[in-house]
Amino acid sequence: MFHSKSIEERIAERQAGRGPLKEGEHFEHGPAKFLFIFIIGFVVVGHIAGLLFLMALGLH
Repeated sequence: MFHSKSIEERIAERQAGRGPLKEGEHFEHGPAKFLFIFIIGFVVVGHIAGLLFLMALGLH
């Protein structure tokens, strides 16, 4: 019916309009960086809490 560009063409146009990535910057999007750090922190804290819980059960 209506001719629209494919998703690949739209992504290519969007990336062509952006400048090159700066060295050392892996996250251009601030909320993505925050979410990544939050999830990693949550997993680490969860593992430590689980280990402490299991250790407390083992002492009795």
